[in-house]
Amino acid sequence: MSKKVLVVDDEPSIVTLLQYNLEQAGFEVITASDGEEGMQKAIREQPDLMILDLMLPKMDGIEVCKQLRQQKMMLPILMLTAKDDEFDKVLGLELGADDYMTKPFSPREVVARMKAILRRIQPQAIQTEEETDKMVIGDLTIFPDRYEAYFNSAALELTPKEFELLLYLAKHKGRVLTRDQLLSAVWNYDFSGDTRIVDVHISHLREKIEQNTKKPLYIKTIRGLGYKLEEPKNDD
Repeated sequence: MSKKVLVVDDEPSIVTLLQYNLEQAGFEVITASDGEEGMQKAIREQPDLMILDLMLPKMDGIEVCKQLRQQKMMLPILMLTAKDDEFDKVLGLELGADDYMTKPFSPREVVARMKAILRRIQPQAIQTEEETDKMVIGDLTIFPDRYEAYFNSAALELTPKEFELLLYLAKHKGRVLTRDQLLSAVWNYDFSGDTRIVDVHISHLREKIEQNTKKPLYIKTIRGLGYKLEEPKNDD
């Protein structure tokens, strides 16, 4: 069954280019030309992924992303920006986008990123409950195959990228991981030193699993190196 991608962009040439290449790659494509239409179609059509332009009529991409996340819609969002502007990128990521690309871009790279996202979030072969592995670290429980995580028995609302980052940290519990290692492992490609993306997602995770984000018990910052996830110590 083909996966459904919603492309939201007000430039017809870009929509046509993306639609053609995504359909050639086997995706079902639906489109919208402004932010309001994009919001409506995201809610109505329930796409598997979303390609969202930053600068849109009626409602910009930042606001669309923000409202979708507020409504607990956790579909992966790839944000497009015509501006090579760090503020826009970071703001988009802080509001819940999973990834971004700067125009002009290669359609092949867009398709490759879409496929990579789906590979990471697609459940593996159906397993029985007994076969489903879980990871327990303090009050944090992660079910890798179900793409679910719980803290103090409450389900965590995580974007796909947040879940992937948390899972990677958990799989390497106690090990210091550099920002470059995390970029390579979770994002699957080189961001040319744009490690702010990692910091933004670490901040999001801490807000969801740490009682005091200034004194984290789970995700520790190792100055000059990176981060590590560890068992909380009660005497901290």
